[in-house]
Amino acid sequence: MTDESTLQTITGDDSVRNLWPALARGWRRKCPQCGSGPLLSGYLTVNDSCKVCREELHHHRADDGPAYMTILIVGHIMAPLLLVVFEIWRPEPLTLFTIFAVGCVGLSLYLLPRLKGAIVGFQWARHMHGF
Repeated sequence: MTDESTLQTITGDDSVRNLWPALARGWRRKCPQCGSGPLLSGYLTVNDSCKVCREELHHHRADDGPAYMTILIVGHIMAPLLLVVFEIWRPEPLTLFTIFAVGCVGLSLYLLPRLKGAIVGFQWARHMHGF
C-alpha cells in the first residue's frame, strides 16, 4: 500500500489537491485544476491538456469505471421505479417497456460523460497518473 510520501516520490509532485472540488469540476466536465477549460473534447474523449491552464490530462484513463458506475446507478434507480409503476398503474407491457427503455437510455447518456469527468477528477486529485 502506498502512502502519501511514496506517491509524491513516484510522481515527483508534492502539491496537495482537494478531492471534492476536483470531483465537482470533473462532474461538470471541466478541467480538475482550473475549472474553466473543457475536460472532454468529444462525448468521452479526454483532452490531451487543458486549453486554459495547460494541465496535462492525456495520461488519465477511466477505462470501464464510468460504464460500470452508470449501469449501477441507472439500475438502482430504474428497477424499483419500474416495480412501483407496474404495481400502481398496471400499464400495457409495450408502454411500460417504451417509457423505461427511453428513460434508461436517456439517463445513461446523461450520466456517462459526467461520471468519466468525476473519475478523471479523482485521479487528478490523488496524483494517479496512469497507474
